[in-house]
Amino acid sequence: MAAKKNDDRSTPPPLPEPLAVPVADSHTHLDMQSGTPAEGLARAASVGVTTVVQVGCDVPGSQWAANLAAEYEQVHAAVALHPNEAPRIFLGDPDGWSGQRRSPGGRTALDEALAEIDRLAALPQVLAVGETGLDYFRTGPEGVDLQKESFRRHIEIAKRHGKALVIHDREAHEDVIAVLLEEGAPERTVFHCYSGDAAMARTCAEHGWYLSFAGPVTYKANHPLREALTATPLDRVLIETDAPFLTPHPYRGRPNAPYLIPVTLRAMAAHLDLGEDELATAIAANTARAFGY
Repeated sequence: MAAKKNDDRSTPPPLPEPLAVPVADSHTHLDMQSGTPAEGLARAASVGVTTVVQVGCDVPGSQWAANLAAEYEQVHAAVALHPNEAPRIFLGDPDGWSGQRRSPGGRTALDEALAEIDRLAALPQVLAVGETGLDYFRTGPEGVDLQKESFRRHIEIAKRHGKALVIHDREAHEDVIAVLLEEGAPERTVFHCYSGDAAMARTCAEHGWYLSFAGPVTYKANHPLREALTATPLDRVLIETDAPFLTPHPYRGRPNAPYLIPVTLRAMAAHLDLGEDELATAIAANTARAFGY
């Protein structure tokens, strides 16, 4: 039985029924998924997911995202240093969390990395700066100030280039909002994989920010997240996979990919008591408006 369970967890979920109204996956990592990007995009398109935002988390990943978006019309790029990346560039990464065992690079290395993100952000196929923000789950207190500095510099880059800002917020809700208000959020700001409560959703809506919901909104125990979805104005709702992570119920723990967007969308529509076509129509329009395509 144990072997079968492990096999099940490594097996991609089946293709869902196609959506009648095409939508976008507003946040995915095709470079971390099995198979080629062309195969992943074809599977997604076959079920009505016709656009994806490929998100970079470090300099190589951001370069890869920009190159992919230049190759495929249906791919848009977001480029950034993930909140956990900035401290590891500056302080070093002896545990190899990022896949690279690095010695401390200090100010010079961080400035060089941000300069490359700035260069990439100017490219026409790059529609967003992100994922940036704060993550207090994985980086300890020694990295908080560096995360905040990096976040502020990404905000400036997004505003200067007129690009959307994609927020990564993990266990840092109050500080993320505080930095956005202090710096002045870009006109188009997206909270990726929204994880706050209904009160925070209302605060975000007051500022015109977009909230993108992922697989966790389908998990049985996540009532507060569904309450946040209810509290979000329909014209501010986006959807994403964050694939290969956060696979929706009933496939949790198995590989995620953009083609599973319909599973999450149908769960969201049922919770909101909306037809799936109505929700898909709103999400498609919201995503195009949020990212400016």
